[in-house]
Amino acid sequence: MNLTHHEPRKTGRSMRVADHIVAVLAAEGVEHVFGVGGANIEDLYDALHRSPDVEGVVAKHEFSATTMADGYARTANRTGVVAATSGGGALNVIAGLGEAFASRVRLLALIGQPPTSLEGSGAFQDTSGLAGSIDAYRLFGEVSLYCARVESPLDLDRQLSEALAAARRGGPAVLLLPKDIQQAIGEFPEPHRTVPAAPCAATTDVTRLAEALRDDYGRITVIAGDEVARAGARGELAELAHVLGARVAVTPDAKDVLDPAAPGRLGITGAMGNPDVIEALQDCDLCLLVGTRLPVMARGGLDTVLEKTLVYSVGSATPYVQAQHVPTRDLRATLRGLVADIGPAASPVPVAHCDPTPIDVPRSGTSGLRYTDAVTALAAALPDGADVFADAGNTGAAVVHHLPVASAGRFVVALGMGGMGYTFGAAIGSAFSRGRRTFVIAGDGAFYAHGLEIHTAVEYDVPVTFVVFNNNAHAMCLTREQVYYEGAYTYSRFRPARIAAGVGALLPGLPCHTVDTHAALADALRSTTESTGPAVIEVVCDPDELPPFLPFLTARGTAERIEPREGARR
Repeated sequence: MNLTHHEPRKTGRSMRVADHIVAVLAAEGVEHVFGVGGANIEDLYDALHRSPDVEGVVAKHEFSATTMADGYARTANRTGVVAATSGGGALNVIAGLGEAFASRVRLLALIGQPPTSLEGSGAFQDTSGLAGSIDAYRLFGEVSLYCARVESPLDLDRQLSEALAAARRGGPAVLLLPKDIQQAIGEFPEPHRTVPAAPCAATTDVTRLAEALRDDYGRITVIAGDEVARAGARGELAELAHVLGARVAVTPDAKDVLDPAAPGRLGITGAMGNPDVIEALQDCDLCLLVGTRLPVMARGGLDTVLEKTLVYSVGSATPYVQAQHVPTRDLRATLRGLVADIGPAASPVPVAHCDPTPIDVPRSGTSGLRYTDAVTALAAALPDGADVFADAGNTGAAVVHHLPVASAGRFVVALGMGGMGYTFGAAIGSAFSRGRRTFVIAGDGAFYAHGLEIHTAVEYDVPVTFVVFNNNAHAMCLTREQVYYEGAYTYSRFRPARIAAGVGALLPGLPCHTVDTHAALADALRSTTESTGPAVIEVVCDPDELPPFLPFLTARGTAERIEPREGARR
């Protein structure tokens, strides 16, 4: 591996394994470790207490602690770290690691284990794999790029270095830490930061791709993914689109990679996307994927037209569709190389600006605030630089489709595993890292899964506004029952609940609002964005409203072909 910076190691020093781990994390640029304590990880928390550089943040559940580390890493482009104890605490981390693994998020999990002397002899929460116990090494190995059990202080420095290197490649790494190993004294070098040079695409591959793009000048559609934002390559993407005269669509998790006012902006791909994307692909000779593998949620409705289109790709991983792929882990540098090889725009085809065509969703005719009206109020209230985390479900579909991204803000939707309640922890982790007002937009089902992490936001006075759309249902499951099973039964409606009132009673002093009109939502958003800490807004809405999700609308027979408005074509 080539190194851009490598400080020489200094004389070794004697210290606990747990203290050395924290010192290495500080040298790595980690400022927060998220987790839940317990007997077999308490020595690491003791080391965090002693550290002047790294703060320990205690969550209420290990899944949410993992998503805090995920959100921390996803929006700040640095390593997120989660720490959990053995047994049930360790197992609770698995689902969060699954999301990070599927979405290629840079994350390190430090998992406590019983003392080595008790492994295989009936230890409480034994996951050594001995004597018929669960094997944590095999279990965590399935949801990580790297997993190692630390069995000696002599192995720690190497294994920790390997784990961090694996995480930098884009995905979770796991270290299993027996309690006695955490407490052991070892001789360790002075922590130093080794910054690897990210592998860029081969020069010949970039040159060939540039030549292919030049050959089809002016007839190119770009589909950009969230890797663009994580790589800090928004400017490079915009410059590439300019020199190519290309129209640009974004995947649902990449709404923030393109300026909303950019010419040629097509909107979002996939099941929650805009019809203009299909029109553009039908009208082009070449499609370029940038920083996306184009999974099903991002390519829904596009398979047929993509099969008839020449597709190139540049990014860290090979896409799911047939494409000529140029691999790179330094997307920003590779896009710069492409722009340089293509050269200045000689006479690109003018690209007209127009707003993407929305999906036409019928009114339900029942009570509650409509998704579109609620999102309009949200859009008007988002301050510049606000980050938005949208959860799974009908609420998420509405937000992905309708909500514009605030200037200089990030937009995150976790489509790797789509676990309900992801946003409550992830937004808190991101707010710790970025220090700005962050918005959670989730349904009541997601709140019931992991919404009590609001307590963590209160405990640490983190600036997160939790907007909970309450339709007293698992609305996406309810919609599926109605659309695909004729609505003859339901498992998905809940008894009415007053979420904001309940959270307000549980956490006195927390600003909590319940709204059911556009004006009331706007007022609540205005008051909470002016505050410094967390706040909760419950939006009363209708469980029977169809979201802007094409499979549902098509199955219901309400989706009509939407002709592009004047100016939609170049």
